[in-house]
Amino acid sequence: MSSLTRIKICGLRDAALLQAAVDAGAAYVGLVFFPKSPRNVSIEQAATLAQAVPPGVAKVALVVDADDAQLDAITSKVPLDILQLHGHETPQRVADIRARYGLPAMKAVGVADASDLAALDSYAQVADQILVDAKPPKDADLPGGNGLSFDWRLIAGRRWPVPWMLAGGLTPETVAEAIALTGATQVDVSSGVETSPGVKDAARIAAFCAAAQGR
Repeated sequence: MSSLTRIKICGLRDAALLQAAVDAGAAYVGLVFFPKSPRNVSIEQAATLAQAVPPGVAKVALVVDADDAQLDAITSKVPLDILQLHGHETPQRVADIRARYGLPAMKAVGVADASDLAALDSYAQVADQILVDAKPPKDADLPGGNGLSFDWRLIAGRRWPVPWMLAGGLTPETVAEAIALTGATQVDVSSGVETSPGVKDAARIAAFCAAAQGR
C-alpha cells in the first residue's frame, strides 16, 4: 500500500463536503449528472461546486449514455477535467466524445465474473482511464453507486495500457484489503462514505482516505 494511492470521492453535492474531500486528500471529485441518482446535481449546482475546487484536484463529470446535447450543456457551463462515461457507451462513442470535447474520458466497466474482463481490454484502447466497477444487478436503476463489490481476485495482477481505478462497494473498512489484493493505485468511492443514499459524511470521507493511503 502506498501513500500515493489516488482517491476519487464521487457524487458530491455540497460545498462543505467537497471541501472535506479535498482536505482529506482526494485527487478527484466527482459530480453526477444522472437524474435517477440520489447524487444528481444540476448544471448550475455543478458549476458553483466546480469553481470551488482547488488547482491540482481533478473535476470529474459522471454521465450515463449522455447525448451530445447534454454533454454540450454540461461542458459549456462547468469547468471540468475528465468525463466519466458510466453507461453503455461503445468504444466508438468513447472515442467520439474524446475527440468532440477535448477532455480525457474515463470509461466505467462493470465486472461480475471473468467473462467481463475482455471489455476492459477493449475500452483501454480508446479511453484515457478505465474504472473497474461492480456490475449492477439487472433490475438496478443506477449503473453504479449501489454499494456492491466484486471478487477482487479477478483482476489481481492485471494491468492495462492506461491508468485504471478500482470502484464498487469500497468502504473505509475494506479499501485497504482491496488495494492489497488488486494492486490498485487509484480508488473510487461514493456510497461507502455515506450515511444514507446521497448524503456524504465528512468523517467517513476522512477515514476512507486515511485507510486507502495507509495513514
